[in-house]
Amino acid sequence: MILHGKNNIAGALSAQGSQHIEAIDPATQQALPGIFTLATPVEIDQALDAAREAFVEYRRKSPQQIAGFLTAIGEHILALGPVLIDRTMAETGLPQARLEGERGRTVNQLNLFAQTLLEGSWVQARIDTALPERQPVPRPDVRSMLIPIGPVAVFGASNFPLAFSVAGGDTASALAAGCPVIAKAHPAHPGASELVAGAINTAAAQCGMPAGVFSMIHGDVDESRYLVQHPALKAVGFTGSLRAGRALYDLAAARPEPIPVYAEMGSVNPVFILPDYLKNHGAGIAAGLCGSITLGVGQFCTNPGLIITSDTAGLPELLDALGQQIGNTPPGPMLNAGIHAAYRSGLERLEHHAGVEIIAKAQASTGVNGAAAAVLKVPAAQFIADESLQEEVFGPSSLVVVGRGADDLYRIVEQLHGQLTATVYGTGADFLAFPDLLDQLAQKAGRLLFGGFPTGVEVCDAMVHGGPYPATTDARSTSVGTAAIFRFVRPVAFQNFPDHLLPEALRDGNPLEIRRRVDGKWV
Repeated sequence: MILHGKNNIAGALSAQGSQHIEAIDPATQQALPGIFTLATPVEIDQALDAAREAFVEYRRKSPQQIAGFLTAIGEHILALGPVLIDRTMAETGLPQARLEGERGRTVNQLNLFAQTLLEGSWVQARIDTALPERQPVPRPDVRSMLIPIGPVAVFGASNFPLAFSVAGGDTASALAAGCPVIAKAHPAHPGASELVAGAINTAAAQCGMPAGVFSMIHGDVDESRYLVQHPALKAVGFTGSLRAGRALYDLAAARPEPIPVYAEMGSVNPVFILPDYLKNHGAGIAAGLCGSITLGVGQFCTNPGLIITSDTAGLPELLDALGQQIGNTPPGPMLNAGIHAAYRSGLERLEHHAGVEIIAKAQASTGVNGAAAAVLKVPAAQFIADESLQEEVFGPSSLVVVGRGADDLYRIVEQLHGQLTATVYGTGADFLAFPDLLDQLAQKAGRLLFGGFPTGVEVCDAMVHGGPYPATTDARSTSVGTAAIFRFVRPVAFQNFPDHLLPEALRDGNPLEIRRRVDGKWV
């Protein structure tokens, strides 16, 4: 396998710059084959100019044409076969089975959005026909629908090099909406990014899409800033850290024309174990909790970083069982040296925090970038008093917060930052004792779970992968599921237009045969 290491500008390879990066094997810290050239401002201009030009044609493509394009992207990703999996394994340290599953998820996302386009109701066509005889003022004919907003920048995530990267959910939803995409490859997996970008461009050419419908650039901080500030850009999709996501959000808000940044920035995903459940069943979920805490070496945005109780009956049994599970968990390599260093620093901060007790810690790794799992404990009073204990420690650890009664539990909920998920374990008696808990948690998280574990995000119509800040920059949106398409569209109303000048979705005969709201009724 030979990688060209160039930027992909509207289907053409380009390497005008003098700055380069290499991919590093996280298990050995050795450089992998391939030198990747960072994009210059001129190349970013070329990508955005091509996207702006392509948008004129692409937004007019039929649902069938764009659906065919999305399906073809998935087919060409699968056609890369073991070459893609092997390179991604080398760049991330993730196991083969995990990456094969993630590749399947990536293709399934593309296919699901293709089905969404063919079904058609996502455009939310609304029609209020004219009432010329209405008194005292006649009603005009008003019809509205959603249309694409324009070129979108997508920033790939380090922890999901396929499903949240170059052809991941942000790219799939933006392309489905009718928006060209400029992907910024993650510097931790530039080779995998290059391979997937090639698959997208092959699909674009095969399906007759305008060249500028997709570009991919390599870059770091400066290139990211330039991309987000480019006047042709209309929105940003991002998955990563709070620091980087907030920086992009602030840049976009300070532009002469502010644009939305849909940043998913992580979460501590609290798990609440209510008293009756804890007393009678708590120890039984220890193995599942450990598996969720340590899944992917704790490098999921939905790993449970907080376990919250309001009583101690049954807690020793849970902590003993969980501690044994954590202590026996073998260390695993993290995605890169930077993530590993941040995990060690965050864990040390917790370990040395006054009032925090180490319950169990796995044996330290002797390998490069190896992370040891840990579970710690803190009284609710100290957790409530110190906001820093809510900060995400990205890796295989969790903090148990021990409360004393309902007041502590409700105060913890009140203090919680915005979350992607919140999980509740409780019996019927528990929910009678805490009648307001679910309502309050709905104000804090984008997805509530009744039992189970938050790791594992189903790609489906109903999924919400989002939540109040700082989990995301816009709690009204999701980055997973078909509702993700709504981030990259805007409503437009057409008043008193003759039928033949209306978009097909709004015409009287409903040629697309989609579900529409006509004069107050869905038909």
